[in-house]
Amino acid sequence: MGTRREARERAVQFLFQYDLNPPENLEAALDQFWVSQQTAALAEEKGPATWGEKIELPLPTAEESAVRLFAEPLIRGVIEHRNEIDEHIKKHAKNWELHRMAAVDRNVLRLAIYEMVHREDIPPVVSINEGVDIAKKFSTQDSGKFVNGILDKIKSELLRPARVVK
Repeated sequence: MGTRREARERAVQFLFQYDLNPPENLEAALDQFWVSQQTAALAEEKGPATWGEKIELPLPTAEESAVRLFAEPLIRGVIEHRNEIDEHIKKHAKNWELHRMAAVDRNVLRLAIYEMVHREDIPPVVSINEGVDIAKKFSTQDSGKFVNGILDKIKSELLRPARVVK
Protein backbone atom coordinates (compact mmCIF):
# COMPACT_ATOMS: atom_id res chain seq x y z
CA MET A 1 0.00 0.00 0.00
CA GLY A 2 1.26 3.47 -0.84
CA THR A 3 2.12 6.03 1.80
CA ARG A 4 -0.64 8.42 0.76
CA ARG A 5 -3.30 5.70 0.76
CA GLU A 6 -2.23 4.59 4.22
CA ALA A 7 -2.22 8.22 5.39
CA ARG A 8 -5.76 8.71 4.08
CA GLU A 9 -6.94 5.54 5.79
CA ARG A 10 -5.43 6.68 9.07
CA ALA A 11 -6.96 10.13 8.61
CA VAL A 12 -10.40 8.54 8.14
CA GLN A 13 -9.85 6.44 11.27
CA PHE A 14 -8.95 9.50 13.32
CA LEU A 15 -11.83 11.54 11.88
CA PHE A 16 -14.22 8.68 12.68
CA GLN A 17 -13.06 8.72 16.32
CA TYR A 18 -13.19 12.51 16.41
CA ASP A 19 -16.72 12.50 14.96
CA LEU A 20 -18.08 10.08 17.54
CA ASN A 21 -16.13 11.35 20.56
CA PRO A 22 -14.60 14.81 20.02
CA PRO A 23 -11.58 15.30 22.28
CA GLU A 24 -11.06 18.40 24.35
CA ASN A 25 -7.43 18.60 23.25
CA LEU A 26 -6.78 17.89 19.57
CA GLU A 27 -2.99 17.78 19.96
CA ALA A 28 -3.13 15.22 22.75
CA ALA A 29 -5.68 13.15 20.82
CA LEU A 30 -3.46 13.14 17.73
CA ASP A 31 -0.42 12.11 19.74
CA GLN A 32 -2.39 9.34 21.44
CA PHE A 33 -3.75 8.17 18.08
CA TRP A 34 -0.28 7.85 16.54
CA VAL A 35 1.05 5.99 19.58
CA SER A 36 -1.91 3.59 19.39
CA GLN A 37 -1.23 3.02 15.68
CA GLN A 38 2.40 2.25 16.40
CA THR A 39 1.44 -0.05 19.29
CA ALA A 40 -1.03 -1.92 17.08
CA ALA A 41 1.60 -2.35 14.36
CA LEU A 42 4.10 -3.64 16.92
CA ALA A 43 1.55 -6.09 18.35
CA GLU A 44 0.78 -7.35 14.86
CA GLU A 45 4.48 -7.86 14.23
CA LYS A 46 5.47 -9.43 17.57
CA GLY A 47 2.16 -10.69 18.92
CA PRO A 48 0.16 -9.29 21.82
CA ALA A 49 1.92 -8.33 25.04
CA THR A 50 1.28 -10.26 28.20
CA TRP A 51 -0.48 -8.61 31.14
CA GLY A 52 1.82 -6.19 32.93
CA GLU A 53 4.54 -6.38 30.27
CA LYS A 54 6.07 -2.98 29.62
CA ILE A 55 6.24 -2.14 25.93
CA GLU A 56 8.87 0.23 24.67
CA LEU A 57 7.98 1.69 21.33
CA PRO A 58 10.82 2.16 18.87
CA LEU A 59 11.23 5.47 17.12
CA PRO A 60 8.82 5.80 14.19
CA THR A 61 10.18 4.50 10.91
CA ALA A 62 10.62 6.80 7.93
CA GLU A 63 7.43 5.32 6.43
CA GLU A 64 5.41 5.92 9.63
CA SER A 65 6.72 9.49 9.74
CA ALA A 66 5.75 10.04 6.08
CA VAL A 67 2.25 8.71 6.75
CA ARG A 68 1.82 11.08 9.69
CA LEU A 69 3.29 13.99 7.72
CA PHE A 70 0.68 13.56 4.98
CA ALA A 71 -2.25 12.60 7.23
CA GLU A 72 -2.10 15.32 9.88
CA PRO A 73 -2.69 18.30 7.56
CA LEU A 74 -5.63 16.39 6.08
CA ILE A 75 -7.08 15.74 9.54
CA ARG A 76 -6.59 19.35 10.65
CA GLY A 77 -8.01 20.67 7.38
CA VAL A 78 -11.15 18.56 7.62
CA ILE A 79 -11.70 19.64 11.22
CA GLU A 80 -11.08 23.30 10.39
CA HIS A 81 -13.45 23.30 7.39
CA ARG A 82 -15.95 20.75 8.69
CA ASN A 83 -19.02 23.01 8.62
CA GLU A 84 -18.36 24.07 5.04
CA ILE A 85 -17.66 20.47 3.99
CA ASP A 86 -20.86 19.27 5.67
CA GLU A 87 -22.83 21.84 3.67
CA HIS A 88 -21.44 20.31 0.46
CA ILE A 89 -22.56 16.88 1.63
CA LYS A 90 -26.05 18.09 2.62
CA LYS A 91 -26.48 19.81 -0.74
CA HIS A 92 -25.75 16.66 -2.73
CA ALA A 93 -26.94 13.83 -0.47
CA LYS A 94 -30.57 13.89 -1.46
CA ASN A 95 -32.87 12.17 1.03
CA TRP A 96 -29.99 11.66 3.47
CA GLU A 97 -29.56 13.56 6.69
CA LEU A 98 -25.92 13.94 7.66
CA HIS A 99 -26.33 12.40 11.11
CA ARG A 100 -28.10 9.35 9.65
CA MET A 101 -25.27 8.46 7.26
CA ALA A 102 -22.86 5.75 8.28
CA ALA A 103 -20.09 7.48 10.25
CA VAL A 104 -17.42 5.89 8.06
CA ASP A 105 -19.07 7.13 4.86
CA ARG A 106 -19.56 10.60 6.32
CA ASN A 107 -15.89 10.89 7.23
CA VAL A 108 -14.63 9.45 3.95
CA LEU A 109 -16.74 12.10 2.22
CA ARG A 110 -15.37 14.83 4.47
CA LEU A 111 -11.80 13.86 3.72
CA ALA A 112 -12.28 13.60 -0.04
CA ILE A 113 -14.25 16.86 -0.23
CA TYR A 114 -11.57 18.65 1.79
CA GLU A 115 -8.95 17.45 -0.69
CA MET A 116 -11.08 18.40 -3.70
CA VAL A 117 -11.93 21.89 -2.47
CA HIS A 118 -8.85 22.91 -0.49
CA ARG A 119 -5.87 20.89 -1.75
CA GLU A 120 -4.94 22.02 -5.23
CA ASP A 121 -1.89 19.75 -5.13
CA ILE A 122 -4.19 16.71 -5.36
CA PRO A 123 -6.27 16.13 -8.52
CA PRO A 124 -9.98 15.72 -7.68
CA VAL A 125 -10.19 12.39 -9.51
CA VAL A 126 -7.51 11.02 -7.17
CA SER A 127 -9.53 12.15 -4.15
CA ILE A 128 -12.64 10.48 -5.59
CA ASN A 129 -10.88 7.20 -6.37
CA GLU A 130 -9.23 7.07 -2.97
CA GLY A 131 -12.51 7.91 -1.21
CA VAL A 132 -14.41 5.20 -3.06
CA ASP A 133 -11.75 2.57 -2.34
CA ILE A 134 -11.50 3.50 1.35
CA ALA A 135 -15.30 3.46 1.69
CA LYS A 136 -15.39 -0.04 0.16
CA LYS A 137 -12.63 -1.22 2.50
CA PHE A 138 -14.00 0.18 5.76
CA SER A 139 -17.74 0.25 5.08
CA THR A 140 -19.78 -1.65 2.50
CA GLN A 141 -19.64 -2.26 -1.23
CA ASP A 142 -22.69 0.01 -1.58
CA SER A 143 -20.80 2.73 0.26
CA GLY A 144 -18.44 3.01 -2.69
CA LYS A 145 -21.35 3.85 -5.01
CA PHE A 146 -22.82 6.29 -2.49
CA VAL A 147 -19.50 8.09 -1.97
CA ASN A 148 -18.78 8.13 -5.71
CA GLY A 149 -22.15 9.67 -6.51
CA ILE A 150 -21.77 12.55 -4.09
CA LEU A 151 -18.12 13.25 -4.93
CA ASP A 152 -18.83 13.19 -8.65
CA LYS A 153 -21.51 15.87 -8.20
CA ILE A 154 -19.08 18.03 -6.25
CA LYS A 155 -16.38 17.52 -8.88
CA SER A 156 -18.71 18.93 -11.54
CA GLU A 157 -18.96 22.18 -9.55
CA LEU A 158 -15.22 22.68 -9.13
CA LEU A 159 -13.58 25.53 -10.97
CA ARG A 160 -10.40 23.57 -11.71
CA PRO A 161 -9.47 20.63 -13.90
CA ALA A 162 -10.33 17.26 -12.40
CA ARG A 163 -7.25 15.38 -13.58
CA VAL A 164 -4.35 17.77 -13.07
CA VAL A 165 -2.60 19.51 -10.24
CA LYS A 166 -2.84 23.27 -10.29
